[in-house]
Amino acid sequence: MRSQDIDGVLLIDKAPGMTSHDVVAIVRRRLGIKKVGHCGTLDPLATGLLLVVLGRGTKIQDLLMAEDKEYTGTMQLGSTTDSQDSDGEVVETRPVPELSREQLEEAFQKFHGDFYQMPPMVSAIKQGGVPLYKLARQGKTVERQPRFVHVFAHEITGVNLPDIDFRVVCSKGFYVRTYAHDIGDSLGCGAHLRALRRTKSGRFNVDNAVTVEELKTHERDWIASRALDLPSVSRLRGA
Repeated sequence: MRSQDIDGVLLIDKAPGMTSHDVVAIVRRRLGIKKVGHCGTLDPLATGLLLVVLGRGTKIQDLLMAEDKEYTGTMQLGSTTDSQDSDGEVVETRPVPELSREQLEEAFQKFHGDFYQMPPMVSAIKQGGVPLYKLARQGKTVERQPRFVHVFAHEITGVNLPDIDFRVVCSKGFYVRTYAHDIGDSLGCGAHLRALRRTKSGRFNVDNAVTVEELKTHERDWIASRALDLPSVSRLRGA
């Protein structure tokens, strides 16, 4: 791959506290190319795998966004927030009862397979051309359409109440913070998402990703060499 002609996909391990657009801006600046996009927004709270498409790679952006995702996360029981994660304002607190492993498993099982999920007001979905989060900042709440989603696999990986660690494999368009909120509601005490990390997207794994620090400090040619060319992406996807 010639350094001046970069077409493909760069796997980035997004750092906390930055937006997906921040990552795209850094890639664009470091590589000196204009055609850069990302596949699947990660909130500032979240870390982990962000697929960044380069050059002609932007033509397969929709295909990559449509693939299943895997996340690990932590939900905190006992409080709900207006954004459904720890970046929001607490709107309600409730005592957390003694919960058995069976009760927790039962609550998670309710959100397995096919179901509808109501997108949060603090989201990038647009209504009338305006992102919902901008309407939410104005104190507005509008009617949203529920989304049909699918959870392929889930696992409770740790319990230290009020925190529950989990892993989930889900379809595109899935809101993990809404997942945490809904499970907390099912348990009767409420919950919000405290931490989130995307570990996989389709067949791409965060273990093979470039960190934001490497992106900022390494030379352009090194960054370009880490990009997967389009034939490699096609082989990885099994296309």
